[in-house]
Amino acid sequence: MTPDGPALDDLLRELAPQVVGVLTRRFYDFDLAEDAVQEALLDAAAQWPEEGVPGNPRGWLIQVAHRRMVEQIRSEQARRRREDLVAAQEPIEREATTPPADESYETDRDDTLTMLFLCCHPALTPASAIALTLRSVGGLTTAEIAKAFLVPEATMAQRISRAKQRIKASGVPFLMPEAEERRGRLGSVLHVLYLIFNEGYASSDGPELHRVELSREAIRLTRMAHRLLPDDCEVAGLLALMLLTDARRPARADQNGVPIPLAEQDRSRWDGAAIAEGVELVTRTLARGAVGPYQLQAAIAALHDEAATAEETDWPQILALYGLLERMSDNPVVSLNRAVAAAMAHGPETGLEMLEALEAEGRLAGNHRFHVARAHLLEMAGEHRAAVDDYRTAASRTLSIPERDYLTTRAARLAAAAD
Repeated sequence: MTPDGPALDDLLRELAPQVVGVLTRRFYDFDLAEDAVQEALLDAAAQWPEEGVPGNPRGWLIQVAHRRMVEQIRSEQARRRREDLVAAQEPIEREATTPPADESYETDRDDTLTMLFLCCHPALTPASAIALTLRSVGGLTTAEIAKAFLVPEATMAQRISRAKQRIKASGVPFLMPEAEERRGRLGSVLHVLYLIFNEGYASSDGPELHRVELSREAIRLTRMAHRLLPDDCEVAGLLALMLLTDARRPARADQNGVPIPLAEQDRSRWDGAAIAEGVELVTRTLARGAVGPYQLQAAIAALHDEAATAEETDWPQILALYGLLERMSDNPVVSLNRAVAAAMAHGPETGLEMLEALEAEGRLAGNHRFHVARAHLLEMAGEHRAAVDDYRTAASRTLSIPERDYLTTRAARLAAAAD
């Protein structure tokens, strides 16, 4: 079988964390294992399109990466011998070439979830965890990750290297955490996946509204986590949230890349299959008992997606769900969204009063989304001059070029209409 480019990329990205996990268990060196697997992936990308995918592609990658890793270890040992003429590295050499007697080198075990827990270790900053997850679990190259985040490749390489060093210094073993620790660290895993998705769905800076490769990768990795943890309702809730949100992407911008507000989107362009899958997921998880923040956000997204028109949106129910979410998370962005929902359900004055209280707290000072929300509610209330000021303020504070252009245009049109 000779796969096409996208199919081969998908296969290699699925296999990458499994092979890294095998070698990390074998050699207890995550950094070297990840580098060796990257070399094996490059070999596969060069050979398989011409020669066909081997019968056991995972085994092929393990064999090639194992050979690369042994070569790296031997090269390092030779360098050390030349430097200090000490032959004390023999035990390491035997470890590198002789399989262990126990089952630590079994190759049929899927270590993907363990890799996710390792890359999303709480000791790492969110930026480092995202980069490391995309490289070691997502299978993206350093150049691809650097391009997605608009930084030089050397900068991203340093970020990933520091993350690996920090994990190594922490002494954390390559093992699935025990149940209690796993529950605590699963939050970090889901948070990193959520951040990756959000950055892909609504880029925080740069010339593109979307970074499709990031949102798709976040969905793929969350599907993987859901497959490995099928009974975890928050994993299912996060997957549902991503599907229901990403389903609207085809209608989020016009042919020039200019953002289109949710109420003005052509809903016939939404992805019906993704909506159906997301609704089924969140419906099933909400019926199972304890509800978490990702499930609530997915339920809100489902209410938006199931409305045939903007006018049919069940805003009272959305407002109630935001109230639950606000009590659960104490997140000012949730409070901001709740104020907008209140305005849609009970009139703009209600929402503006809530925004006034939120502004007094100061937790969203400098956040352009606060000004976007207030401009929208002021426009609804007929206070066009004040709305123009907020649209302009929001435009000056966003780093997203498409969003900035949209807000600037909106302010100009509203100002012209008010004259």
